[in-house]
Amino acid sequence: MTKKELSIGKYRGIQQISTPEGAFTMLALDHQESFRKGINSADPMSVSYQEIVERKLDIISLIANQSSALLTDLRYGVAQSIASGALQGKTGLIVTIEQSPGYGAGETTARRTVLVKGWNAFKVRKIGASAVKLLVYYHPESKTAKDQEALVAQVADDCKINDIPLVLEVLTHPIVEGQSKESAAFAEQRPHIIIESAKRLCPLGADVFKAEFPADVKYEHNEGKMLAWCQQLTEAAAIPWVVLSAAVDHEAFCRQVEISCDGGASGFLAGRSIWKEALALPAAERKQFLQTTATKRLQELTSITLKKAHPFTEWYQSTVTEGWFERYS
Repeated sequence: MTKKELSIGKYRGIQQISTPEGAFTMLALDHQESFRKGINSADPMSVSYQEIVERKLDIISLIANQSSALLTDLRYGVAQSIASGALQGKTGLIVTIEQSPGYGAGETTARRTVLVKGWNAFKVRKIGASAVKLLVYYHPESKTAKDQEALVAQVADDCKINDIPLVLEVLTHPIVEGQSKESAAFAEQRPHIIIESAKRLCPLGADVFKAEFPADVKYEHNEGKMLAWCQQLTEAAAIPWVVLSAAVDHEAFCRQVEISCDGGASGFLAGRSIWKEALALPAAERKQFLQTTATKRLQELTSITLKKAHPFTEWYQSTVTEGWFERYS
C-alpha cells in the first residue's frame, strides 16, 4: 500500500487519538437525546442539564482516560470535561460538530445533517481538541446524497485549512418509505450500502472513518461473509477505519471488533455497549458499575484491538525536510 502524505498537524492529531501502537481504542460520549432516554426513558425531557453533565463526567473520569480518545459533544461534554479535570491531558479529545438530533422531524428517507451554529474546525482547534467529528446520515441513492456529500467536502476543506483531522461517521438508513433499518429487507442491502458509502464519502477528505459493522448479525451468521465485507470496506475507505458499537451487547461487539480488525480495521469507537446500563443507576451504584463492569468491557475491547488492529501508520506518513517551518502555513 502506498502511504498517503499527511500534514504535520493532522498527523499529530491522529497520534493524540490513538495508542502508542497506532491503534484506536476510543470512547464515544457524544450522545444527547439518547442519553436523556437512558437516564429516564419514561420522561426524557424531565432530565436536567446538570443530571446529564454529572453522568457524563462520571463516565469520563472513571473510564474515558483508559481509552486512547474521548468523543464528546459541545452542549454537555467538551468544556465541562476539560474545566472539571475529568478528562486527563494524555487522552485525545474529539469534538462532534453536528446538531442533535441530526435531522429534522419527518426526514426519514432523505436526511440532511445540520452543523452546530457557529462551530467549525477553527474553534475545535482553538479549544485544544485533537480532531473534529462529523456524523452524516447517508444512503447512496437518497435524494439528499449529493447535499450530504457536499457537506462532508465542506467540513473536510475546513479541517484541511486548520490542519486538524476529520473523523467521519456515517449512519446508513432506508430510503423506502416505511422500511425499518432493523428489517430483513434492509439487512440484505446493508453490506453494499455501507461499503458504497465509504467509497463515495471517504475520498472527500476524511482522515479516519467511523463505520457501522457491515452486517446485521440478527440475520447474518456467516462470519466468512462478514470478514469479506470488512475487507471490502477497508479497500473502499482507503483510510484507517474504526467500528462503532450501535449499543449492541458487549459480547457481540467484541466479536465484531475482532472480525473488523481481521478485515483491516484500526480499532473501535464505542459508547453505549460499554456504559449504557450506568445511566439510570443511583450515583454510588453508577460509579461502582463504571469502575467494574464498564472498565472490564473497555479493557477487553482494548486487548482485542491491540492484538489485531492495523495501525494508522499503514496508511499515513508525514515527511519533514529542512526548512519545513518556513513553508508551513
